[in-house]
Amino acid sequence: MKVNDLRMNRRVLITGASATAFLAGSGLSFARKMPLPAKPVEVKLMDVGGALSLVQPALELYAERNPDKVSRIVFLKAPVTELAGKLKVQQKSNRVDIDLVLTGSDGLAAGLVEDTWMQILPEFNETFPDIETNYEPAALNLHKIQGAGYGVVVTYYPSGPLLEYAPERVAKAPESAEELLAWAKENPGRFLYARPTNSGPARTFMMGLPYILGDKDPTDPINGWEKTWNYLAELGDYIDYYPAGTGATMKEFGEGSRDIIVTTTGWDINPRAVGIVPETAKISTLKGFHWVSDAFFMCIPKGVKEDVLAVTLDIMAFLLTPEAQAFAYNEGSLYPGPAVKNVPLSMAPQHSQDIIKQFGRPEYDDLIANNPIELPLKPEKMVQAFRKWDELVGARKS
Repeated sequence: MKVNDLRMNRRVLITGASATAFLAGSGLSFARKMPLPAKPVEVKLMDVGGALSLVQPALELYAERNPDKVSRIVFLKAPVTELAGKLKVQQKSNRVDIDLVLTGSDGLAAGLVEDTWMQILPEFNETFPDIETNYEPAALNLHKIQGAGYGVVVTYYPSGPLLEYAPERVAKAPESAEELLAWAKENPGRFLYARPTNSGPARTFMMGLPYILGDKDPTDPINGWEKTWNYLAELGDYIDYYPAGTGATMKEFGEGSRDIIVTTTGWDINPRAVGIVPETAKISTLKGFHWVSDAFFMCIPKGVKEDVLAVTLDIMAFLLTPEAQAFAYNEGSLYPGPAVKNVPLSMAPQHSQDIIKQFGRPEYDDLIANNPIELPLKPEKMVQAFRKWDELVGARKS
């Protein structure tokens, strides 16, 4: 997510031979190619997590090259918390006016709970040939397990959880969860993270703690996170409030009113590049650290008109080409960013290359190579975790 942009009920996906047999028996086609419309159409795109900053140059390039397909692409933005309800109202009235949604795993999960997303794969496999072989391995896991045919990964990063601290105010960064809790107790109000529902760094912090604390089941926030919930509740005794988004934590950290915040690779690099956070800020991890990966997904709401749907799918396919993916380096705001293979930094615009060379961190290569990269919670479990955090942690500051 770029700082400048301040930033269940699931159907079963049947794959492989079982899918072929099922679809053959039902009379449905395993995959179909949508015919493109005879005249260009307008496509409305909604961004609810900051992905637009990563893909807008590629979208503009597509529109420039394909005037016979798209008359224009309209860019819209909204808070992720409003998305599912907005789509549900439009779908009930049969007046869907959002054709493509760019969302993080939070919006994907909410849409799956509300049954607002169209199933894209395997229905439209022909539009995305070799999609699984083209993804980076960790991005592929997110695509298959999180997206499950309803969300197509467009950008990816290992994410966090990382701590960011001011070395001039914090002589020694906490090296374990216990040390962080002790530091927060000794320095009340100086540690901060945002509400997980609206914040990627906070979400990865919440999902990373079960690994760090050795909880019973890191994939089950209801029955497996006893240590995590107790820890977050106690930590909350020394936190003033939980901002609505990550941008507020960066601003307060940059102004000096907070000394340690949670961050991710992108939220570390980009705020320093644009001057919101001092370049001297440092990052650290806690003992037992596992990456919790994250991605932006492309989702299509149910009810999109067929002619617009054909162009929307074509746009999505273009966004997965190496040429388009190179824009995802975007000033380090979702480092590294590209979800597909064979997209080196040298393909990125020179401005992004320069920023990453200056504000990137050499330790990231080692951290990514030598620490486990976990999947985020499955969408229905993530919704459960958000609700439980709100009840057990956030409500104490309401």
